[in-house]
Amino acid sequence: MSSPVITKIEITQYRLPYKDTVSTGMNIYYEPGGSTGGRKILGVRIMTNEGIVGEYISIAPGTLPQVEAIAPALIGKNPLEREWFYDTAKVVLRKQDKMGIGPVDIALWDFAGKYYQEPIYRLLGGHRKKLPAYASTLHGDKSKGGLSSPEEFADFAEQCMELGYKGFKIHGWDDGDVEREISIINEVGSRVGDKMALMTDPCCIFNTYADALKVGRACDDQNFFWYEDPMKDGGVSFFIYRKLRQAIKTPILQGEHLHLVEPHVDMAIAEATDFFRADPEYDGGITGTMKIAHAAEGFGMDVELHIAGPAQRHCMAAMRNSNFYEMGLVHPKVPNPASPSEIYLGEYSDQLEAIGKDGCVDVPEGPGLGVEYNWKGIKKYAIAEFTYD
Repeated sequence: MSSPVITKIEITQYRLPYKDTVSTGMNIYYEPGGSTGGRKILGVRIMTNEGIVGEYISIAPGTLPQVEAIAPALIGKNPLEREWFYDTAKVVLRKQDKMGIGPVDIALWDFAGKYYQEPIYRLLGGHRKKLPAYASTLHGDKSKGGLSSPEEFADFAEQCMELGYKGFKIHGWDDGDVEREISIINEVGSRVGDKMALMTDPCCIFNTYADALKVGRACDDQNFFWYEDPMKDGGVSFFIYRKLRQAIKTPILQGEHLHLVEPHVDMAIAEATDFFRADPEYDGGITGTMKIAHAAEGFGMDVELHIAGPAQRHCMAAMRNSNFYEMGLVHPKVPNPASPSEIYLGEYSDQLEAIGKDGCVDVPEGPGLGVEYNWKGIKKYAIAEFTYD
């Protein structure tokens, strides 16, 4: 039996419009009549001599130059040799953040699932069919009826709880107002804290350790499940997060801004986090994410996957040491921009209502990723196309 061979790779960048939202440059928030000007996403299609196409659409920012750098090396190669690609791409991208590995690796896994006629989670040895989910909010805004006050955050938490969500994560405002952040924590905690797991992610907005400590102690008072990325170091200073862990009771979750397995292991050895963070788009695809999951398992630690998507579902289905699927970024008024419905055909969805009454989401059962992309529907949003053969 001859081996499959990659014959062509197509890379397309799109700019999807996001209505009723505004970008601050750091984050997206709700504003009626507003427009972010669109978010760039990247489509990867890997063609083979078998007639099977490995596909993925990535929302990770800024990956196009890296994908362009590593794609030519795959022409003529066996698409099943993912470890070769992972190791080669790490070297090619050694002076960059290596986020370009993810979209290509996931497309290679999609090929493998289609080649063997199995969903990816089964190729990974996974067995979980239902994934407990938490609602992860869009950032705080200024528009009444959205997420413009602590009370509206708490109202939304109650709405999410009624839909079935088992947890709720706050993304507050991005101005670093400590007292306002604490007011959200207290309002949401007092309203639903005895019924849901609660988390907060300030997204690296606090200028000082003192600010982060003050908010962390508010999390302690409300018995939060975790506290994520509070300081402007971007979550990469192991010393200061070890210090913060020692000063508060709430578990720390770090690692979104570290890439690939090695710095995650260093972070654990430095005792700088309680939970690992991993993302197939940021951390070397499904291949890299599973390396992080297994490293975390070796430390006896849990790994929580960043944001929503089919690759995340397949990875989590193959992990025993993962608690929640992040359904985000959700909002009472606008669709989830982190996993836009426009890119999918069929039933797959990461929108607010795509949750079972049991508080879980399903793992796709079709071959590969188990989703069908709406290539024709999003073609009108294409802004750049590249082909390698």
